[in-house]
Amino acid sequence: MVGLGETNDEMSQTLEDLRAHGCDLLTIGQYCGFEAAPARGRVRAPDQFARWKDEALSLGFESVASGPLVRSSYHADLLAAQ
Repeated sequence: MVGLGETNDEMSQTLEDLRAHGCDLLTIGQYCGFEAAPARGRVRAPDQFARWKDEALSLGFESVASGPLVRSSYHADLLAAQ
């Protein structure tokens, strides 16, 4: 889950760390969903999730679900089947 003040550099490092430890399937979602209060500075635009997905796939993740409303079990059966 993102939306707690992480930077893009921290996200990149986290993706690299996950791959280094053998993670193949990844879900990235938004804390409280995309409708969270923008005044708190925590809402990420949907296009940022697309960029993280592209980055994750380029690092070698086999399957990635990334979006503001994605949760950790988001279509887990479909991700595992890919």
